[in-house]
Amino acid sequence: MLRRTLLSGAAAAGLAGSLARPALAQSANSRVLRFVPQSDLTVLDPVFTTAYITRHHALMIYDQLYGLDGKLQPQPQMVEAHEADGLTWRFRLREGLLFHDGEPVRGRDCIASIKRWAQRDALGQVLLSRTAEMTAPDDRSFVIRLNKPFGPMLETLAKIGPSALFIMPERIAAGDANTQVRETIGSGPFRFVADERVVGARVVYERNAAYRPRETGQTDWAAGPKRVHFDRVEWTVMPDPGTAAAALRNNEVDWWENPANDLVPVLRRSRDIMLKRGNPLGTFGTGIFNTLHPPFDKPAVRRAVLRAMSQQDFMTAAAGADPSLWNAEAGVFTPGTPLANTVGMAAITGPRDIEKSRKEIRDAGYNGETVVLMSASDQPVLAALGEVGHDLLRRLGMTVDFRIADWGTVVQRRSSKEPPDKGGWSMFHTTWNGLDGINPGVMQYIRANGAQAWFGWPDVPKLDALRLSWFDAPDLAGQQRIAGEIQQVVFDEAPYLPTGQYFASTAWRRTISEPISETVAFWGVQRV
Repeated sequence: MLRRTLLSGAAAAGLAGSLARPALAQSANSRVLRFVPQSDLTVLDPVFTTAYITRHHALMIYDQLYGLDGKLQPQPQMVEAHEADGLTWRFRLREGLLFHDGEPVRGRDCIASIKRWAQRDALGQVLLSRTAEMTAPDDRSFVIRLNKPFGPMLETLAKIGPSALFIMPERIAAGDANTQVRETIGSGPFRFVADERVVGARVVYERNAAYRPRETGQTDWAAGPKRVHFDRVEWTVMPDPGTAAAALRNNEVDWWENPANDLVPVLRRSRDIMLKRGNPLGTFGTGIFNTLHPPFDKPAVRRAVLRAMSQQDFMTAAAGADPSLWNAEAGVFTPGTPLANTVGMAAITGPRDIEKSRKEIRDAGYNGETVVLMSASDQPVLAALGEVGHDLLRRLGMTVDFRIADWGTVVQRRSSKEPPDKGGWSMFHTTWNGLDGINPGVMQYIRANGAQAWFGWPDVPKLDALRLSWFDAPDLAGQQRIAGEIQQVVFDEAPYLPTGQYFASTAWRRTISEPISETVAFWGVQRV
């Protein structure tokens, strides 16, 4: 069993003793919130990537039509009210919504934003397939007329997971969905300060004085009034967890998004630091295969890897030895949610036999092709998952080119469909918020319609047909039956590896109020 070594040596010793303070500028301005994000921000367009760091960025500068609350219920955000009449949905916007360039938010901006987002998002694509037309009768309203019922309309407009739906000006949203936007203009509570961005080190946001929060409702996750109490939010990128922990202890930052579980006991001993689980639904890992090129274009090869892996190995390396911090019996759907089931679980919980799996891989047609395995160096959990994956593939007799880079580089390279030896890739590991595994509508990684699928581009018609049939299930029992069938197909075809579920913490100083860590939101929090 592998254990990660990222916190050994000087980093861990520094926490217990006298680790030198990082050279950070100390701000005397109490109106500045100092934050350590999970990684650097390399992609600014929330439509173009599912990276969480981009989602965090987008929540600050853009706004949503509906916001998801802590009960996973959509609440009006930019929308004042809506009416549903058969296949027609009518929406009216709140008065006084303005983009950062001073232009009012209009119905046609909403339509253009929905259409651009929906071209790349799995849930949005279903909405588009059932939409006859979208129109904007006037500046403060828009209408969606369907050609087939679409039950999760409000949940779709409130999507908060990766590739969340945000509203942009029409002139920007009307561009190609496969080309990143060049302007970051939203109508959200913060403005992006592009001139102060330092790639790999710093991202800055300023309060949007023209933003009008909802006047009613309770601030809860992404829902309710977004009241800002800081003039600036400064992100300082710290790939080394020892450095980030020292900065938090020394009052050089206010909030650290995701401290490694190994450091939680040390942080907890400080009276000046508060901790809690960042997300009650946890986080789950996935190993993503590139199904376009050998060897993972062969389902039997992928299936043999799945049957050889150990979720316990992955989770122990990622989250530590305490089994209360992880779940090594995690199927396709987020454990503890209505669609989680036990169908076919022997595929990941049964006995492991590496020698048998080595033979299965050879019999399946593996011919010694080099597997280009990408791994992120600046996120401890992803680095740990990558190390375990590397060890697994080597023990299975595969030739592995282990490419270690920062997460931003991995995010950029994973979009390439070129062969692995020409700048492409074979496999990488990533993680997902538990919210992103609650149903087939939001699960990007089970989309299996080839070129239109998520990275890896699996083509499994049966899986995609089952995913679409979930939208037509008449009740929860019908949805659960389909979820079981989906899980069986995933274990049979192995479009990806389910590597387990773990629970991470977030940490902040007592000098600020408890932040909304479930969505990593920067409204509501204030200095106390």
